[in-house]
Amino acid sequence: QPGLTRYGTAVGAPWEHHDFDREQMLQWLQGEQLAVKALFDSVLTADTEISQTLLPRPTASLTFKDVGFVVTKRDGERTTILEPCSGHFEPGQLVAIMGPSGCGKSTLLDMLANKKTAAYSGQILVNGHRRDKLFQRVAAYVGQEDVMPQHWTVREAVEFNASLKRPTLSNIPSEFSTRALDFLLAAFGLSGVSDTYIGGDKVRGCSGGQRRRVTLARGVSHLCPLLFADEPTSGLSATDAELCVKALRIITKKLSLLTLVVIHQPRVEVAQLFDSLVLLTASPGRMVYSGSMAGAVAYWKECGHPVPQFSNPTDVFLDLVTPGGISDHADEFAAAFKQRQSPAIQQEVEQKLQEQGLTVSQMLHHQHRVQVMAQMGPSKVRESSIAAPFGKQLWILFQRKKLITRRNRSAIMVPIVVPILLGCLLGIMYQGIGQKQLQQQVSFVFMLLMRICMGGMQLMPQLIDDRTVMKYDTSEALYSVPAFIIVGILVDITISLVGTLASTLIMYALSELSWNYFGMIMGWALMNFFVFDSFFAFLAASAPNVQTAQVSAIPFNSVFMMFSGFMITKASAPSFLRWVFNLSPLSYAIQSIFCRMAKDHMEDMQGPLLLNFYGFEEGMETQGFVVMLSMAIVFRILQVVCLQYRNNIQK
Repeated sequence: QPGLTRYGTAVGAPWEHHDFDREQMLQWLQGEQLAVKALFDSVLTADTEISQTLLPRPTASLTFKDVGFVVTKRDGERTTILEPCSGHFEPGQLVAIMGPSGCGKSTLLDMLANKKTAAYSGQILVNGHRRDKLFQRVAAYVGQEDVMPQHWTVREAVEFNASLKRPTLSNIPSEFSTRALDFLLAAFGLSGVSDTYIGGDKVRGCSGGQRRRVTLARGVSHLCPLLFADEPTSGLSATDAELCVKALRIITKKLSLLTLVVIHQPRVEVAQLFDSLVLLTASPGRMVYSGSMAGAVAYWKECGHPVPQFSNPTDVFLDLVTPGGISDHADEFAAAFKQRQSPAIQQEVEQKLQEQGLTVSQMLHHQHRVQVMAQMGPSKVRESSIAAPFGKQLWILFQRKKLITRRNRSAIMVPIVVPILLGCLLGIMYQGIGQKQLQQQVSFVFMLLMRICMGGMQLMPQLIDDRTVMKYDTSEALYSVPAFIIVGILVDITISLVGTLASTLIMYALSELSWNYFGMIMGWALMNFFVFDSFFAFLAASAPNVQTAQVSAIPFNSVFMMFSGFMITKASAPSFLRWVFNLSPLSYAIQSIFCRMAKDHMEDMQGPLLLNFYGFEEGMETQGFVVMLSMAIVFRILQVVCLQYRNNIQK
């Protein structure tokens, strides 16, 4: 009926007046009624063990005072994005942050969630205490991007976050963990696609709306007292958006979370699910309303702008506070807010600043005591922003890497199959070269080394994709950068070594070169492999994208190749450029191999002629080994530094 919601309650009526219960939730999740009811009853009501271990205890309030953001341009001009604003929210509240484009909605959320990388003003407190390094242990953030490995399944993606953010989950009986996970999937309407790949531009999988819900479920799976979501319904259909907010509503109330959501112009049924509304206007960003969602209509009427009957209140709100709009009254409402609401809010904030509850550390210790009493927790509380111990990070990351690599054909084809095919092709081209002149044999050695060195470039796109996922994961303190690097090195190098060894063996066998040289050539080939693999990993960590990484590799590869001692010999190179040979890993390998092969051809004079032509000297093996090992270590250190400090998410 006009003016009523689908459940027969007047538009704008308080949430408590809605005829909303558990059975209606089951109706929303059509096709999963029995499963959701069983999960809802067992996970959130009957199972004391789960309720005591999975539910966040204790809760957290959030207070912010005079929080604002100003951008200083290069010419020194200062632009105000968000004027100082204040507020206080209690546990169990579902808060909507709304406003026109450019009003600072996401900026405010990022500052409250401690995600803002630029400097901002104001105080933000949790339970009356300033945030510290442990804040991420009790807070979860859902951004606007859906960044996940494409070969993951929906269930694996949600379980990954739960296992790392709440490490005690692995100590809980598996049936409880599974049922809790099933509840989350059902609540967000993902049970039917739980075993479907996340998918993306390279892999078929979930729809865009389903991926958005997976991202939201991953954030909620932390079961943290504080949840921040930046436009979680963007890109969703009206039905999917309503499903997500309803799921957030139920979880927020049942688990006593404090959930803040940036949302853009929701429809009536969605808006009524929120307890509180923070409304901003733009140019500059200012607060024009902060209070209950149910009381917003009455407030607008008091300000002389009653909401027309049968209209969507949130549409009316935004029309009136959008600068430059048809019904622009932004300045009027900003002035009304300062007069009507701001004094009471400031008074409440000042009062809450004096009331101090548990610190984040005390909250974690309190939760730990509950888990110990239930005999499901670890022996002690980790005083770190990352919940999982380093060993567990390595194990879970290794399991993910192994699983995704096995499913991703290109992860096998590129480092194994492609080198083997190239090895066969080059082996056929140089077949029987071992029976020919020494000068022809050394050209085969050069080509063998070049194939091994350049193979690592093919892996850079995958390394950069993995880096993007890592940046989002580590921003949520799921695991550490060293854990990611160690697992990546172990898995990627192991796979690449298989292709390298196989292709080298094939090429060498077809060349009919003396097997007396095989061990030496293989040793230097592996040294070059490790150096160049480290170098390409460093470029992939430092470059902003794949194209830049590959373009940056070209000049370095050209220098390494030209000054390898084969294309440009030391004897013919200008004296002022001969020092560059010492920077090329290939030069040490080629010089050592050529000198060893020349020893066996001293009698027929091929050896002396070769050494004289290239200008090589014996006895450089030790120096070459030390230099190449040092280069590999330096490149790995640079990789770690770049992954830690470069290409971070800027907000």
